[in-house]
Amino acid sequence: MTDPYPFLATTGPVCPPSLLARARTLPRPRVALVNAGAPNPLQGIREAAEAGLAEPVLIGDIEKIKATADEIGWDISGLPLVHAPKAAAAPEAARMARSGEVNAIMKGQIHTSTFLKGLLPSSAGLRAPDARCGHVFHITMPGSERPLLLTDAALNVDPDVVTRQACLSHAVMLAHKLGIERPKAGILAPTEDLIAAVPNTIEAREIADWAKGALPGAVVQGPMAMDLILSRAAAEAKNFESEVSGDADILLTPNITTGNALFKLMSFGMGCCCAGVVLGAKVPILLTSRAQVAEDRIASAALGVIGAAA
Repeated sequence: MTDPYPFLATTGPVCPPSLLARARTLPRPRVALVNAGAPNPLQGIREAAEAGLAEPVLIGDIEKIKATADEIGWDISGLPLVHAPKAAAAPEAARMARSGEVNAIMKGQIHTSTFLKGLLPSSAGLRAPDARCGHVFHITMPGSERPLLLTDAALNVDPDVVTRQACLSHAVMLAHKLGIERPKAGILAPTEDLIAAVPNTIEAREIADWAKGALPGAVVQGPMAMDLILSRAAAEAKNFESEVSGDADILLTPNITTGNALFKLMSFGMGCCCAGVVLGAKVPILLTSRAQVAEDRIASAALGVIGAAA
């Protein structure tokens, strides 16, 4: 059955060669696949390994992992297998990350909430008690290798100002690792005006003011409506002065509903390649999805390599 919406993309995403090239200049991380005994995630880590982007460590029910590997025709006899079935898998991955046995963690056949509950509480030891994590999507348009870093579209549901400051900090750090020396960030709101009845406009200005001192290696502006972030012509038409307009590297969203809708529109509607990673923990955490195609999974693995680099 074909999708009934004619505005959906008809071509698949392409993993940007520059992202792969940058990742391959860095040490290949040991990546723990949590609950590895299912075809889709096992194929994903296989693709990453064959692309030179990961040294797999397979965690879960060992017999199920072996049976699934046989099913997809992958010889895993030389790979480390760790028996920690079901709910034990994510805590075991956290332990291995704490001890330095793995450098990144990838979601396998496990519900996202269960996966993250085993990794992100301070008791798991992967982040300081007051540290906040954030998810960043690295999104590239068909025919272009320049990324837009979208945060947060997958982790923080209704983040407060401090959490959004952390998300912005993670995105800026990742931009620097990607070679963007002076990233430009737009803080999304429905309008550029400060309106008390629209609290995220006030919060956006607060974050932008904070960034002037906290993130000197970035240009941050907000509040900005989406047209002002994406289009210099729109900014000129509205007499809105901005270095960010039409040249944004980072887009900070007000909540997960907005971010997730933008990500899915770009992925399914525009055919963008979307790589995602959770930052702020001891190691990068890769949240791959069953709906993602191979190009997205490879790009996510490459982003994990870059995120894991010192």
